[in-house]
Amino acid sequence: MVRQLGELENDVMTRVWQWNRPVTVREVLLDLQSERDIAYTTVMTVLDKLFRKGWLRRDQVGRAYRYEAVSSREAYTAALMNDAWGTSDNPAAALVHFFGMMSPEQREALRDALRVVGDVGPDPDGPDPDGPAPDTADPDPDTEETRGPPTR
Repeated sequence: MVRQLGELENDVMTRVWQWNRPVTVREVLLDLQSERDIAYTTVMTVLDKLFRKGWLRRDQVGRAYRYEAVSSREAYTAALMNDAWGTSDNPAAALVHFFGMMSPEQREALRDALRVVGDVGPDPDGPDPDGPAPDTADPDPDTEETRGPPTR
């Protein structure tokens, strides 16, 4: 199970994702120092923790490590949502509250995502993409019911 990252861990991961390449402790440190006073050892500890949690891989280059993200920000976000949903005593109610907090654009993105994985029904706000239900469809002219009895 993925644990939620702390604020500093999130800031570090954000930089690693943005750079999209292996980075050193010093590179992350210099970037973070533009926003806050932070020690080299703190950044080194955070990168090591992220490595041990499985969010980063590392390769030793000389005496230093280069760290690289194991998965995308989107995969991390999905894991967080899954973990949060899994902590609820009533997951269905949690989803109802979550969907109620979504903007129309977010709900449309959710519908699109569900279509991609193949688990969505008709859009309640639009036409059914599969057409009318079978009992309301025009009969097939080649079926026995519409052809009538054979003629001799």
